[in-house]
Amino acid sequence: MANQRPKWLNAKYNKHDVDKLNLMLDELSLNTVCNEANCPNIGECYQKNTATFLIMGNNCTRHCKFCAVSKEAVLPLNPEEPENVAIASKKLGLKHIVITSVTRDDLEDGGAAHYVKTILAVRKALPKSTIEVLIPDLQGNDQSLDKIIAAKPDVINHNIETVPSFYANVRPEADYKRSLDVISYVKTKDPGIITKTGIMLGFGETEAEVLQVMDDLVTIKCDIFTIGQYLRPSQNHIPVKEFISPEKFDEYKSIAEKKGLKYVASSPLVRSSYNALHAIEQIKSECKIK
Repeated sequence: MANQRPKWLNAKYNKHDVDKLNLMLDELSLNTVCNEANCPNIGECYQKNTATFLIMGNNCTRHCKFCAVSKEAVLPLNPEEPENVAIASKKLGLKHIVITSVTRDDLEDGGAAHYVKTILAVRKALPKSTIEVLIPDLQGNDQSLDKIIAAKPDVINHNIETVPSFYANVRPEADYKRSLDVISYVKTKDPGIITKTGIMLGFGETEAEVLQVMDDLVTIKCDIFTIGQYLRPSQNHIPVKEFISPEKFDEYKSIAEKKGLKYVASSPLVRSSYNALHAIEQIKSECKIK
C-alpha cells in the first residue's frame, strides 16, 4: 500500500460554487459523476460552469472495486431525465456537454435508447454545443452501440480503466478486449466521431503494461487518451499501491504522443472529462472535422 497522499494531489475548491450548482441539479433530479465519483477537479470544473451528467440513476449493476458509485438496487429510468439534462445544460450555458451513466446490465439495450433521448434533447436545446458521451461497454452489443452512433455525438468515450492484468481484481465483470472492441467498432462505423478512453495508474501496473495499452489504442485508432492517478474512495476499495509522480505522467504523455495518439491528457488529477472541450477543439482543428 502506498504511503500518505502526496501534496500534488491536494485539490482545493470554493464550496459556495459547488453548493450553488448542486442545488440546481437537485431541483431537476439530476446526478453528476463529479459528486458520485468524488472527482478531485469538482471545484475547478464547477467554477467554469461545466459538469458531467450522470444519467440512469446513481446505482450501478456492476461491482468495480475502484469506483465510488453506489452498488445498491437500481431504480426505473426517469423519463424526464433527458429533458432535464438539456434544461440544466442550457441554464449553465455549456459549450461542451458530457453525459455518462452507471452501467445498467438490467436493461435490454444497456440504456442506449436513453442515451439517444438525452443526446437529442441536449442538441435541440444547444445546437451549437458539442456533446460527449462516456458509455459503459453495453456488453459489447453492436445493436446498442449502433443506436448511440446514429445519434452522432461529437465524442464517444469508453474507459478501459486499467491494464489487462488487473481486470480480474479491478473490473471483475468487464473484459479488456471487449472494451477495446467498443472503441474500435465506433471508429470503424463512423470515423467522424472522435473516440476516447482513459486509464488510472497506481494499482501496481508496470511501465511495459502501460505502453502496451498505448500500442493497443493506436492500433484501433483511438483519438483521445487520458491518464490519471487512482485515488481510493474508501477503505472498502482497492488500496493505492503507488502514487505516480507528475514527472512520470509527463513522460507517459510524451511517449503516447510519439506513438501516434492525437491528444493525451496525463497528470495525477486528470479525469476522463477534464478539459474535454480543449481536446475536441484541437483534434477538430488538426483533422479539419466540422
